[in-house]
Amino acid sequence: MSRSFKLPDLGEGIHEGEVLAVPVEVGQEVKEGHIILEVETDKAAVEIPSPFNGKVQEIFVKPGDIVKVGDVMMTFSNGEASLPVAEQKPLEKAAAPAKAAAVAEPVPSAHKQGPVPASPATRRLARELGVDIHLVKPSGPKGLVTAEDVRGFGQNKSAAAEVAPAAPRPVDICIPTLPDFTKWGNVERVPFRSIRRATARQMSLAWSQIPHVNSQDVVDVTKLETFRQKHKKEIEAVGGKLTITVFALKAVAIALKAYPNFNATLDVQNSEIIIKHYYNVGVAVNTDSGLIVPVVRDVDRKSIKELALELTDLVQRTRDRKTTVEEMQGGTFTITNAGAMGGGFFAPIINYPEVAILGMGQARMQPVVRQQKKGDYTIVPRLMMPIVLCIDHRVLDGADAIRFLKVLVETLEDPDELLMSMV
Repeated sequence: MSRSFKLPDLGEGIHEGEVLAVPVEVGQEVKEGHIILEVETDKAAVEIPSPFNGKVQEIFVKPGDIVKVGDVMMTFSNGEASLPVAEQKPLEKAAAPAKAAAVAEPVPSAHKQGPVPASPATRRLARELGVDIHLVKPSGPKGLVTAEDVRGFGQNKSAAAEVAPAAPRPVDICIPTLPDFTKWGNVERVPFRSIRRATARQMSLAWSQIPHVNSQDVVDVTKLETFRQKHKKEIEAVGGKLTITVFALKAVAIALKAYPNFNATLDVQNSEIIIKHYYNVGVAVNTDSGLIVPVVRDVDRKSIKELALELTDLVQRTRDRKTTVEEMQGGTFTITNAGAMGGGFFAPIINYPEVAILGMGQARMQPVVRQQKKGDYTIVPRLMMPIVLCIDHRVLDGADAIRFLKVLVETLEDPDELLMSMV
């Protein structure tokens, strides 16, 4: 009996992935647990094992293809009974030790609902032509829908549409065709995939759905830096790094408890603001592949030392692409620190579906006017750090942002206050 192998559900919020490798060939015998696919999602890279013993009959994908959950990837002949769940093995090259459910079942016929046997390229063509692939009569082997089948169905659909009156359509933004850049010189085309593609999708969603407003301020971190220098070696001795971001995590948790509407999500469909009573803060990490945001959970319950150790480990594993899918989910607020690279003021984009994000710049020595006593002012050098708070103006107002920033500034400027707030 022939069985189909579909891309399994790789976790919450993951709908597609890029095929990195297909380490099996047509005709090859495989056993349960044998790795048959390597797929990279916007969260992590994973190896997918076979859920049963059998012989590879057909392969519908190749490295570089973008596939969706439920797409038929390959078929097997003489397949023994499948297992409902198969654990993934971690990739040696920056993989995530996540789990996936691999579903194997007989190849569906064209008239049945559910995934239809078709290559990712054919499915993409169907989406571009607005064709429901379930309605297309297959002409390929084993009920495979081909690109020609989709085009033929699309032409018949277009002809029918010419006869029927067209329904009114909303106004669409017309994206102009790109010019031929080679007319002016040599060009190079780089595939827009993986993390970069996922980032573009997430940023487009956030920017199109959230009305952004930002408030700026500066923090005098002179005392905090003295405290950090005093204690950083003891943290390094146990494998952590005592960075400014560690203190910002704790300060953000304090501010979120004071102003819970910043720890929320707007549910537009139900006209409700969902306020979360847990404090999971995402930290943007710059990697060779792009920006990734792992989540530090229960920040309010952890000490500065615990946060320093956890964040150090999390950042390193993120850069090595060894974080799990679960470690990228469940954030309630995000911090992005451009200070390590020398950045100053900048306005980050909110990490949808959150309602606020904090951007931090590099702390620099600056002349600051201080009042010694009434009517007596002096200029002193202080270590000043720029911060920007971006908010969702549907849920929060400028006055809210100012109050939230005030808590952050007061907490970060006084290490004793920061530590006392943990008691």
